[in-house]
Amino acid sequence: MRVAAIDCGTNAIRLLIADVPGMSDRTERSEGQEGMPGRLSLGLTDVARRMEIVRLGEGVDRTGRLAPAAIERTRKALLGYAMEIAELGVTRVRMCATSASRDAANAADFTAMVRATLGADPEVITGDEEARLSFAGAVNGLAADRPYLVVDIGGGSTEFVVGDDEVRHAVSVDIGCVRMTERHLHGDPPTPAEVAAAEQDITKAVDTALRKVSGHGTATLVGLAGSVTTVAALALRLPRYDAERIHHAAIPYDEVAKVTVDLLGATVADRRNLPVMHPGRADVIGAGALILRIIMERAGMASVIASEHDILDGIAYGLG
Repeated sequence: MRVAAIDCGTNAIRLLIADVPGMSDRTERSEGQEGMPGRLSLGLTDVARRMEIVRLGEGVDRTGRLAPAAIERTRKALLGYAMEIAELGVTRVRMCATSASRDAANAADFTAMVRATLGADPEVITGDEEARLSFAGAVNGLAADRPYLVVDIGGGSTEFVVGDDEVRHAVSVDIGCVRMTERHLHGDPPTPAEVAAAEQDITKAVDTALRKVSGHGTATLVGLAGSVTTVAALALRLPRYDAERIHHAAIPYDEVAKVTVDLLGATVADRRNLPVMHPGRADVIGAGALILRIIMERAGMASVIASEHDILDGIAYGLG
């Protein structure tokens, strides 16, 4: 079955078109929420992966509303996705909208736009479901000690999940690279006082999340999303962004800390000139790196495994 998964977050909208094996080809599924993978082997065959930085959540932390310009940027990207979905013979589509859409007072405007563009409504999923889907996508094929602490650092929120073959605890907290940049990191580069304020805000949220999911003492930290993979690419000193090199690379804490200092000390223009940097991520990557560094520090993790597989893979598998 050919399916399409769309993840619309605060910073980016992403598409995965994949062929999903039939139930007879899968490993045993454990009981869980409807449409949610339990104990499984994903076995997806990628047909296409796309990502556009649309910054849907621009200003939401301050105004509580989605900006019309942000909705229009998202519409243009989604229109391209809809055309590709039609051309590639997709039979089932699921679009999940996350932090920005949960927070916005005018989410109905966003829903109407998606319905008109894609022909289906977006599902504004809870932080808990977002965490579970991310976990399902992230740990498939991972050969590392369990239990895992999986963290998905998004634009508006960060999800924390602890589990082994299946989820044990999950929580979503409102710290993300866009939200923390807009709230604290106004300078170019940010001032030491701005960084200190962001650190205090992030540390409080991280400590709360780790307590809720029993995140201390887990064996392996797995990091998801663009902030983590970009930090990994910089730590690996890659000459260009290389998803195959990044996927399942183990990055030591000292390297994450060094990259974080370098990013926070650089201007946005300097960050854009880095060969692995997506230009739409350059203004918020400092906050994303800071979140990752603080998670590692507070959880006592010596390294993080970067994963290129995440919520998109979990959404796609659930459509099979």
